[in-house]
Amino acid sequence: MIYNNSDFVFKAPSVLSRARRVLIKPMAGYPVSYPVTTSREMMATIIKGIRKVTDADILILDGTPNGGPISPIYQSLGYDFARIITLDVNDCVWVEVDNPLTKPLAVPTFWIPNVVLSSDYLISVSPLKVVDGFGHLSIMNLLSLLPSKKYGAGGGWEDLYSLGIEKVITDLYFTMPFDLGIIEARQKFITKDEPAKGEIEECGKIFMGDLYKIDLEVSQTLGIKTNYLDMIKESMAEFDL
Repeated sequence: MIYNNSDFVFKAPSVLSRARRVLIKPMAGYPVSYPVTTSREMMATIIKGIRKVTDADILILDGTPNGGPISPIYQSLGYDFARIITLDVNDCVWVEVDNPLTKPLAVPTFWIPNVVLSSDYLISVSPLKVVDGFGHLSIMNLLSLLPSKKYGAGGGWEDLYSLGIEKVITDLYFTMPFDLGIIEARQKFITKDEPAKGEIEECGKIFMGDLYKIDLEVSQTLGIKTNYLDMIKESMAEFDL
């Protein structure tokens, strides 16, 4: 669904009332405020909506591109919410999970934080970003849940990019399914090779729903290239989706 930013209120899906652990995955890898990262205001809105229906544990989880600690970045972004647990991907136990696709496009197994697997409801919350001409939306946001040091000597998931990141993201979408995606499109951040520096355009929208559907909706509505969506659509045939 598409909302005007001024009208957006997070109404928690009814299934959340039965959850014991809810995991929120923001884009928080850089000590730079929105639209480079997920805003504190959006995180607060989501947490408030969850608290209206459940007292479940709420976890915030992300990692940095260089494998450094993320706790100082959480602090700089103002992620200091009461009764919320903030976690670093690097501090998690990693579990090797098989890609469910019969013929993986690039990665047959992924190392995934165990806390992702043990959570009852998973939410991806990303800003609207266009990097080197391609959209980095709710599905691309899942990449930083993978330990960067495990996928490249210099960090930054080098090994995965060398395989073709669009193929990797397609494999990851099926291996680590999230329940809900939110794209904070109040503004669009456009950059080439400086992840924390670029141009900003006003959009005034919030997209919320299934990750594939909202990434597709953003791509079609705003004319953003996201080649991984075509790959995901083709792979969905295997599951009759």
